[in-house]
Amino acid sequence: MTSELTIGALSTASGVAIETIRYYEKSGLLAKAKRSLNGYRRYGALDIQRLRFIRRGRDLGFSIEELKTLLQLADHPTQPCAQADALVQNHLTEVKAKIRDLQAIQQVLEQLAECDSHNAEHCRLLEVLDHRSCCSPVDFAWVTVSEA
Repeated sequence: MTSELTIGALSTASGVAIETIRYYEKSGLLAKAKRSLNGYRRYGALDIQRLRFIRRGRDLGFSIEELKTLLQLADHPTQPCAQADALVQNHLTEVKAKIRDLQAIQQVLEQLAECDSHNAEHCRLLEVLDHRSCCSPVDFAWVTVSEA
């Protein structure tokens, strides 16, 4: 692999879209690229590694700010990892809350999907959304999702 990559080659190598790479540069997750004489961005192997790190972090749902913290820790491997431990614990708590919320939504949707009406006037979903219960024998409790 060459020591200098274009943004397109970096995108291919890292699995991160070109516009996302530009965004990561603007947000400070990725260092500003060196420029060639003709003004094109140039990247190296370390940029591929960093983008893969960021992509995996985003896949796990970490925010840009959380990733900045994690990258700072990764850049200084002798630092204690208590911050990373705290981030993962907080994130795990949030993910568990989202799962509970999604399961509650799933239960309501499964009940709504059992509607046997053939017209909108008696559609269970529309009844629930309108807060009316003309035909539905089920009293649907409104799903309240936790604030994330």
